[in-house]
Amino acid sequence: MPLIVGGAVALQYRVGERTLGLVMAFGSGVLISAVAFELVQEAWDKEGAHAGVGLGLFAGSLTFWAGDALIARGGGGDRKHSGGRQAQGSPLAIVLGTILDGVPESIVLGLTLVIEGTVSAAFLVAVALSNIPEALAATTGLVQAGWKRAHILALWLGVAFTLGLAALAGYALLDTASNGVVAFVLAFAGGAILTMLADTMMPEAFEHGGNLVGVATTCGFALAFAISALG
Repeated sequence: MPLIVGGAVALQYRVGERTLGLVMAFGSGVLISAVAFELVQEAWDKEGAHAGVGLGLFAGSLTFWAGDALIARGGGGDRKHSGGRQAQGSPLAIVLGTILDGVPESIVLGLTLVIEGTVSAAFLVAVALSNIPEALAATTGLVQAGWKRAHILALWLGVAFTLGLAALAGYALLDTASNGVVAFVLAFAGGAILTMLADTMMPEAFEHGGNLVGVATTCGFALAFAISALG
């Protein structure tokens, strides 16, 4: 849903590149906090699961890196660029890249339902606050690249549906998993999300956000940490 909201807002209103950069920096800070306190810390706290945390982090990072490299080779490397570079890429690669970015978050949402009996409010807010700026930037770029509005909305609807299935899979497949498996999956998702931030989201934020990017990132981190601590 946040992806659809962000896409719809970008189609209705023109958002300046500096604003997009700062909003993406804020979203990056939110996700960094969520990875630290909702994923890696949760994985570490699982009894007898410490060995899988480091392995999961690096496995997730390398898996996302490899998938992103393949998608970039197919023309989806600039899927989040707000300046319209998507015109040179393959539509299919852009769609696959967008799905790749969101799958780890969605699996974790389903997994938190297994762990806590309810979806983690802190992580849900973190995903929402990060997905909206992602969709804003990507939609702005797709419009400049000449994509039709109907095709852009279809993209976000399709991605949202696919990520919903990923969340369902996270719940169904890991419902009876051991602490070690759960810890590995949490850390895996954390590594994938951190790599996604460094590869696709933060460079875009720094390119357009100017010298306030660091402040915006810190604000996002602080808000997500407060939600996690108070929740």
